[in-house]
Amino acid sequence: MKKGFLITALLASFLTGGCQKNIVTISGKLEKAPKGEYIYLEEIKEIDYENVDSMKLTESGEFSFTRAIDYPVFYLLKQANGISYTVLAEPGEKIEIKAVYNKLNEPSSVTGSESMQKIIQYTGTMNATREKLRGLNQIYNENSDSPNLSKVLQTIDSMAQAYLSELNVYTKNIIDKNLGSMFTLILLYQQVAPEVYVLDPVNDIDYFIKVDSALYGRYPESGPVKALHEQVAALVENITGTGGTLLSPGKVAPEITLPSPDGKMVSLSSTRGKIVLLDFWAAWCPPCRSESPNLVRAYDKYHEKGFEIFQVSLDRTREAWLKGIKEDNLGRWIHVSDLRYWNSSVVPLYKIESIPFNLLLDREGKIITVNLRGNNLQAKLEEIFK
Repeated sequence: MKKGFLITALLASFLTGGCQKNIVTISGKLEKAPKGEYIYLEEIKEIDYENVDSMKLTESGEFSFTRAIDYPVFYLLKQANGISYTVLAEPGEKIEIKAVYNKLNEPSSVTGSESMQKIIQYTGTMNATREKLRGLNQIYNENSDSPNLSKVLQTIDSMAQAYLSELNVYTKNIIDKNLGSMFTLILLYQQVAPEVYVLDPVNDIDYFIKVDSALYGRYPESGPVKALHEQVAALVENITGTGGTLLSPGKVAPEITLPSPDGKMVSLSSTRGKIVLLDFWAAWCPPCRSESPNLVRAYDKYHEKGFEIFQVSLDRTREAWLKGIKEDNLGRWIHVSDLRYWNSSVVPLYKIESIPFNLLLDREGKIITVNLRGNNLQAKLEEIFK
């Protein structure tokens, strides 16, 4: 059935379903602030900032902002002279920041936010890597006149690549452990030096896709999340439009992380080790429903041998989705959906133009073939499991 970057600049400097409406408080104290100084609170939107509040510091340098928010929001706490600090605030949090005036970007303490603590911890690792790289630069300066400079350069380059690779792996591990958390978004844009990114949008496209899939499914109304979603769609289009083959046999299927019927975030990668049918469907789609008995038959026959179905719905409502699962007796395998119809994050990612649409994946998550249905699916599974 047919279907009818400024975010980088905003968040790269960060480290130098939604919730019900709730209150967040951002307060603190700036030591040694000039008398009568103002402090501003700006919200980071999709492509710009919006000033949402301001206040004059008390005589002792204290301030407090209260906001009603529906989902995690990035704020910029800003002095009149432009020095700022980015805060990730979640509904219900009471965040307190202490800093010296003109060093707001290097606060002495930040409390009241689990996400901010994770960010501070990541900052420490990032700064440690920067120190290592500065040490390599010092080695170069000390050997700039050495007759062995070429060998020194080879060693320095090798060590630098090792440091960067270590930080790259560390960052990916942090993302994997915190998938669905808003703070993973900023990890995509970190630089250890100007234009030296920790994650590369092309080589590490799977992590951009992974973060986009998880966040867009939970916070589709967030400006930074929408900006990321548009960027990832453009990246995927650019890769596939220049000879890339994201969906070709042998390639790892792009990550999907979406809510299950009980609201838990489930990732496609959690099925590693099994032969998986990644199936896109909807309860409103008659051809999809007519294929349901074949899926049930395949699952019953091969599940005990290591076969799994990961079914992604393009439904609009939870009620219709669950009704379709129940009526077709599909509840035995994995179901996820962001309930956004053709606006689902998976549509541009997998270039879906009609459903049903599926991919058969091997135990490493690599694509075996595309669009097997009916007897063709049964025959392929028999070949794999015989």
